[in-house]
Amino acid sequence: MNKKAVKGFIVAGTLLCILVVGIMTADIESDYDTPQPKPDTTTDNDDGGAGSIYDDDDNLKTNSLPYMVFEKYGFALIPLALLMFGAMVGGVVISKEEVEE
Repeated sequence: MNKKAVKGFIVAGTLLCILVVGIMTADIESDYDTPQPKPDTTTDNDDGGAGSIYDDDDNLKTNSLPYMVFEKYGFALIPLALLMFGAMVGGVVISKEEVEE
């Protein structure tokens, strides 16, 4: 094995460990056991309302999608994003190596 492969295995193993820890620490419990009706998202004003993801204090509502993705599952999302970015860069490097040969 060459040095690049060893470094790649070390980085992949580290990211895998971080991803597993992030998934294990995330609270993936659902608030409901049964399907819920679609919420009413109609709003007549621009400063919030039923369709807004912000509450009266301009904080994200805890049941909004951005809150769930970035606040609850952010620790698992960031290593996954780094892994996908590394795969993209690796694909470019491999394609350049094939063209040079």
